[in-house]
Amino acid sequence: MAHLGIDMGTSAVKVCVTDDAGAVVATSEGPLTSQHPFTGASEQAPDAWIAALGVAMAGLPAGLRETIKVIGLSGQMHGAVTLDESRKPLRPAILWNDGRAVAECAAMAAAVPDIGHITGVPPMPGFTAPKLLWLSHHEPEVHARIAHVLLPKDYVGLYLHGNLATDPSDAAGTSWFDQHSGQWSQALCDASATDIAWLPPVLAGHAVAGHLGADAALALGLPQGIPVATGAGDGAAGAVGIGAVAPGDGFISLGTSGQVFVTTKTCEPNPERRTHAYAHTLPGLWFQMAAMLNGARPMAWLAALLQRPIADLLEEAATATPGPLFLPYLSGERTPHGDNDIRAGFWGLSETTTQGTMMRAVVEAIAFTFADAQAAMAAGGAKPDRLLAIGGGTRSDFLLQMIADVIQVPLGRSDAAEVGPALGAARLGQMALGAAPSHVATKPEVSRWFTPDPARAAELAPRLAGYRALYPALKAVGAAVDA
Repeated sequence: MAHLGIDMGTSAVKVCVTDDAGAVVATSEGPLTSQHPFTGASEQAPDAWIAALGVAMAGLPAGLRETIKVIGLSGQMHGAVTLDESRKPLRPAILWNDGRAVAECAAMAAAVPDIGHITGVPPMPGFTAPKLLWLSHHEPEVHARIAHVLLPKDYVGLYLHGNLATDPSDAAGTSWFDQHSGQWSQALCDASATDIAWLPPVLAGHAVAGHLGADAALALGLPQGIPVATGAGDGAAGAVGIGAVAPGDGFISLGTSGQVFVTTKTCEPNPERRTHAYAHTLPGLWFQMAAMLNGARPMAWLAALLQRPIADLLEEAATATPGPLFLPYLSGERTPHGDNDIRAGFWGLSETTTQGTMMRAVVEAIAFTFADAQAAMAAGGAKPDRLLAIGGGTRSDFLLQMIADVIQVPLGRSDAAEVGPALGAARLGQMALGAAPSHVATKPEVSRWFTPDPARAAELAPRLAGYRALYPALKAVGAAVDA
């Protein structure tokens, strides 16, 4: 019996097929691109997700597709998918890394002063609710036609089974969800020009949200009528995939964005440090998460800018002498700054700067963001003594060793580290068939531990201090330029 996990990411839709033992037997993906219609905007057409899903599924053997008995979902969080009465998209989805709704966040915080304790973190521009308030101000004709609002993975679910549903982890990232009661908040809907009737029912991630319809089954080459689990936001799905389903379990994620994730038995908000205290996708669990908008993405950005392969630049970086410093905030930042306007920059470029030293600065900066995240998490009481690692960035030994050295915590990489949330989605599907979470959501065998080196941490400490000084310095530069 095979189980299909679908992860609706930012740069690709990834699919993963597992067997009854939970082993990954096949993966595939379909690429995605984002559109940026104005500065700070980031959008994707929901129909592009369906097209990319078709490409990903076509990459799986037809014979394997015919054996799939269940589907689970995962997806990028926070996106605003607005639908009309016929359940058709009214406009492109506004994504998690969109920064247009700054003023709307301030308005929501003023309207509900304790919002950070209700929702687990203060409102930020990437969240869903401020985007709806922005639409009411800037696209009132669209706002007037809204009948339903979904998260990205839930739009894929609608395509698959025809129902409206979400799970607690994705609901948690909207700024509409009361983490303590597990219900949509009328007060938060009122503060964001949202009709609470637009929001879907909230089901556990391993609940059956519906069954695969005939049209989707034909298009994807799957058996009609198989169950589709509600699924989870990508952070919680990654946790299920790596077995972080007991209090104290944790991991780091190195995708387009970055996260430090620790499962907790209670909701523990720490809004002052802008860590996220969210409901898990499984009942009776929550998690603390530091969320960085710029995970491994700056490496791909620099490689594209220099028109060179990432692997070649990383090889040069590993042997390069430390040179310039880099602030990696290409898209602003959440934890710990909550600053949508800050941007990236190099400091210390000279005649001796090479492409290798620039990539080394980028790798150091990614590691330093995890040091900031670790400090924010520790302030809220989350202090894991070891962490697993998932996401495409785990391909780089150099990056993982750098992070381990900076945060002084061992990092473990498994053979399935790059599969991440898609594996978690497949596991949620397997649970929907009746398998116990304790049996399915197991920790992977670690293929390599990256052990921190205290001497390297001491060598990097002055550079970490310089990195931390760059933020207020470049913030002041930005303020001067914009004056």
